[in-house]
This record gives sequence, C-alpha cells and structure tokens, in this order.
Amino acid sequence: MLNKNNLANNTKNSKFARMIDRWIIHKVEKKISRFPAVGIIGSRQVGKTTLAKIIAKNTASVYLDLENPLHLSQLDDPLSFFSSHADKLVILDEIQRMPELFPILRSVIDQNRARGEKAGQFLILGSASVELLRQSSESLAGRIVYEELTPITVVESGIPVSSHWLRGGYPDSLLAHDMEASSEWRQAFISTYLERDIPFFGPRVPAATMRRLWTMLAHNQGMTFNASQLSKSLGNSVTSIFRYTDLMEDLFLIRKLRPWYRNTGKRLTKSPKVFIRDSGILHTLLNIQSEDALQAHPVVGFSWEGFVIENIYGILPKGSELSYYRSSGGAEIDLIIEHTNGKTYAIEVKKSAVPSLERGFFEACKEVKPDEKMVVYRGDDEFYLRNEVLALGLQGMMEKII
Repeated sequence: MLNKNNLANNTKNSKFARMIDRWIIHKVEKKISRFPAVGIIGSRQVGKTTLAKIIAKNTASVYLDLENPLHLSQLDDPLSFFSSHADKLVILDEIQRMPELFPILRSVIDQNRARGEKAGQFLILGSASVELLRQSSESLAGRIVYEELTPITVVESGIPVSSHWLRGGYPDSLLAHDMEASSEWRQAFISTYLERDIPFFGPRVPAATMRRLWTMLAHNQGMTFNASQLSKSLGNSVTSIFRYTDLMEDLFLIRKLRPWYRNTGKRLTKSPKVFIRDSGILHTLLNIQSEDALQAHPVVGFSWEGFVIENIYGILPKGSELSYYRSSGGAEIDLIIEHTNGKTYAIEVKKSAVPSLERGFFEACKEVKPDEKMVVYRGDDEFYLRNEVLALGLQGMMEKII
C-alpha cells in the first residue's frame, strides 16, 4: 500500500531529500516470498538497482550486473554458478543483455521446484518491457511475475509539485543539488539511450534521426499519433515510424494512451495520444530550463497532463487500464481509469489554479458512465463543481484511487 506518511518522512530538506521510500518495495518483497522469479522492469536509471540492493540487505543474496565484464565472467558456467548459490537470492541486473540465460533459469527453477524449493530464487532487473523480453524467450512463462518501477511520484517524494514537474521523476534528476546538475543528468540520459539502448534493441538508425523523432514527439506532447505526418517530416517510411515509436514505448520512453472504445454508435477517435513519459525528459528535449520558461511554453498544458497521467499510473494496481475519450462531436475526457477495484473514473486535467469544465466532458460522461468524476488542478483544496465533479490536487487524487 502507498505510505501516506511519505510526504512528512521524505522532506527533511537538504536541497531535496536524498532517501525516497519507494512504496513498490513491499509489493516486490511479497512476490519474492511467493514466486521463484520476480522481475522488476523500468527504464534505465529509474532506481531498479537501488531497490534491489535494499531488498538484498534483508536476505542472503548475490548481485550480478550483466553490463559489468567482471560480473559476466562469473557466468561462464551459469549452471555451476547458480548451483553454488542455490541458498541465496540471485539478482541479475540488465537481464536483456543476456537473453540466453532465460532457458537456463527455467531449468534451475524446475529443478529447485522438484526439490520443494518454490520461491525466492531469482530477482531479475530489466530496462525493457515484458513484451520486449518475451521476444527473447518465453522460457520463464508461469515461473516469473513482473512489477514495473516508474519514476518517483509526488506522493513518494514529498517535493513541491512544481519542482517535481519541472525536473521529472528520475532520482538523479529530481534529487540533484541544483537545476544545472539536474539538466546535465537528463542530457546524458538522452544521449545514453540514443547511442546505446535504442541501437541495441532496434534497427541501426542514426542517433540524429532518433533524436529528431523524440523531439518532434515532445513538441506534439499529448496529441493524437500521426505516423504519416512524422514520416513526411523525418523522411522515413510510415512503417519505420511505427517500429521506432513501438520500440520507444517498450523502453518506457513514451506512452501511447489508447482511446476508450465500446461498441457504440458514436464516432470516436481511434488513434492513441502520445506522451513523453517523464516530464523532466520532455522539458530537456524542448530546452525548458526553468518554471517561468515552462509556464510560457505552448506545451505547458500537455506537459501537466502527461505528468498527472504518469503519477497516477505509478500508484495504480497492476491490471488497471488507462485510456482517453474523444468523439468527433467534441466530447472528451482526458483520462479514464478502469480500476481493478471495479470502479471507472473519469478525470479531467487542468493546469490552472481555478478549474472549470466544458460541456464536452459531461457529454462524454453520458457515454462512459463513470462511477466517479474528478478534475485534477494545480491547487490543494478539495471541493465539488457542478454535477458531482470533485476538484482536487494531484496528491489528493492519487490517495483517493490507490
């Protein structure tokens, strides 16, 4: 469960607090006690290794970084290595670098199951989505459960929302001593993905082309995906645009928010909306260096919308579904949550401190029939607008839906 005391616990104030209590750690520990293998997935530098090492302190374990040649040398004979550490939790970091390990892990898990050892054998960390890992191997199907670690949320950090929004949720960016250090870290993050990670998984496309695509997506933050338009601007085929953006989605760099759809007579938008997932990376791609520059930029409203969506996603239980609604007649809901608790939430996102709602939101609600209607705005007070729509701040909204 989300620890609502984090706000008080995490703001001890250096520039920003250095220790962030990631609420997902308790979910991972519980799963380790139940499954032979647990996978923590999430983008590079999101905090997976730190999380794993915290977990390792509470149990006998061995840690291997599969990007470290010294660690890799210990896996020259992986079966022997795993056998000699059968009494420990084996942590394998950056597993996507060695997909050939998956069949071996399956064999070890099955042997251990035969001896009655069923849980707490492997903790696997990967900077790629479950779907991308499955392209390498289906070997662990039925033997592993995955959890995604997202960038730090506002409830976890206790840092002022405006600063969190500007810097984004990556630990080294959010907790940097000053904005210059935060910005430099984000520039390096972008370069690492362009020069190493994207080429590792995808076609050998020039880094300059991928940077242009990434930047174009930033300028179109929160807009419906138009592969044809991007194709013309970049001089690449539509097929290539789909392939590149699918890869960026698999690497947790962008989110394609799918449209809500039911079999109705209304003409609904069918294309996804695309967001750069981390607001700090978005702002770096757009060369936004300060809160004043952000407020003056045309993308500010969509930046806030994406920031709200990612924070909400970061605390939702696995299995909840996110979408948006837009009809040809102008009816629109920014975010629809179909929660595992059985409730449907219709959420409108407003960057202003004085929220108001358009007729299109209420028209869309007639179609979606949500259990609860909310508007998230840039304030902290909670109050009702017309038609039982609850207006509240981002942190308050997150605490209501957890």
